[in-house]
Amino acid sequence: QVQLVESGGGLVQPGESLRLSCAASGFTFSTYAMGWYRQPPGKQREWVAKISTSGGLTTYAASVKGRFTISRDNAKNTVYLQMNSLKREDTAVYYCNAFVGTDHWGQGTQVAISS
Repeated sequence: QVQLVESGGGLVQPGESLRLSCAASGFTFSTYAMGWYRQPPGKQREWVAKISTSGGLTTYAASVKGRFTISRDNAKNTVYLQMNSLKREDTAVYYCNAFVGTDHWGQGTQVAISS
């Protein structure tokens, strides 16, 4: 069965960086595009970034473009989200996503930006 486990969240100050990881299992990771989403407090879940199977194509939401970088390591079945120049509005629970027949989500990892 598909499992996605996020890690790497935490509390940081504005301008700092965090790197999120998502370890995937239960499917052939290298043959599926992967994505990151986030859900800010009191708001709906929103798409953040997507990466193709090989990692050669990445797309980003306008709000994070130029600050966040999605990458993957198919040998480790892991997708990453490098988040730089963090802002208070980046505060959210971040989720890893894989569409394997249907949408699959991890449990999420909390990211809080506060001074």
